[in-house]
Amino acid sequence: TGAPDTKTASSFIIENDLHHALATDEFILYFQPKIDLDTRLVCGAESLSRWVSASRGFVPPDVFIPVAEKTNLMLPFTLWTLNLAARHFAELKRLYTDFSISVNLSASILHDADVVDLVTRIIKIWGIETGQLILEVTESAMMVDPKNSLETLKRFHDIGVGLSIDDFGTGYSSLAYVKKLPVQELKIDKSFVTNMDKDKGDAMIVRTIIDMAHNFGISVTAE
Repeated sequence: TGAPDTKTASSFIIENDLHHALATDEFILYFQPKIDLDTRLVCGAESLSRWVSASRGFVPPDVFIPVAEKTNLMLPFTLWTLNLAARHFAELKRLYTDFSISVNLSASILHDADVVDLVTRIIKIWGIETGQLILEVTESAMMVDPKNSLETLKRFHDIGVGLSIDDFGTGYSSLAYVKKLPVQELKIDKSFVTNMDKDKGDAMIVRTIIDMAHNFGISVTAE
């Protein structure tokens, strides 16, 4: 029969543990602040889901997210994140003006037929106004099915959700495709930002993305 597939077995165990984690509320949410470089003030935050397992301890996102994306767990996990982020947003917007909250959207969720309706309900429950909720989608996620991705993003735009292309510069989208997207923000991947003060190539890439985005009327966030 040969040796067991260790990777597959490990993924199966993580999947079972993820079911338990969602049922017993083992996930927590961190908020990474976004700073406006003109005012030097906090203008928003990105919500980051983290798993602190009772049996495993801290489980890195790059371990459990790929497993969740390949199962039926990604939708309930994303809805948990969205709902908790929206609840905290209701409190945070009292402290900050022009505040927005960002949540990552995976490829599997982007192409779920019910996701726009579910997000609409969350918006109504927590009284989120136009542009206050930003959904971040990677270039690679959009290019899985460009036509349907564009339709879904337009539906989100129509209900007042802000849209951001995450990890910009590392994917496969063309400028012609970017031009069609109803996005308000590009997030430059940190691989270009980290060494841009030392690497002229990285600095040129960052400047090019900023100039292009501004020409399209799109704001830029540097990771």
